[in-house]
Amino acid sequence: MTALDIVQQYYSSFNQKDWQGMLALLHSEIRHEPNQGDPRIGIEKFTEFLGMMDDSYEETLTDMVYFTEPGNTRVAVEFTVNGIYKKGEEGSPEAHGQSYVLPAAAFLEIKEGKISRVTTYYNLPLWIKLVS
Repeated sequence: MTALDIVQQYYSSFNQKDWQGMLALLHSEIRHEPNQGDPRIGIEKFTEFLGMMDDSYEETLTDMVYFTEPGNTRVAVEFTVNGIYKKGEEGSPEAHGQSYVLPAAAFLEIKEGKISRVTTYYNLPLWIKLVS
């Protein structure tokens, strides 16, 4: 599988809420670099993150545009997050089922046929405005 194939399967699994399918595509030492906060290293921490996301948000990604590079190790993707805010987190606005549509992007790196890094970017002040 190419890096693009792996990343497309990863996001297909995300949209199907197939968390095990997503996790199967990750390197054991996955480095997750979120928009805010410290990186998470390893499958265990990424699994915890997925659980928190599943509890707090109902999201589907659309308008996917993928960018690759000749070395077949990195993929960038631009997308739209279509979400429902189900459960608030400390320091975030109160959740009561607000819907939001938010542009975002991610950069992924492939190592040994698995995703070894996911870096995600979005406009946090815009998201706060959308759910406030």
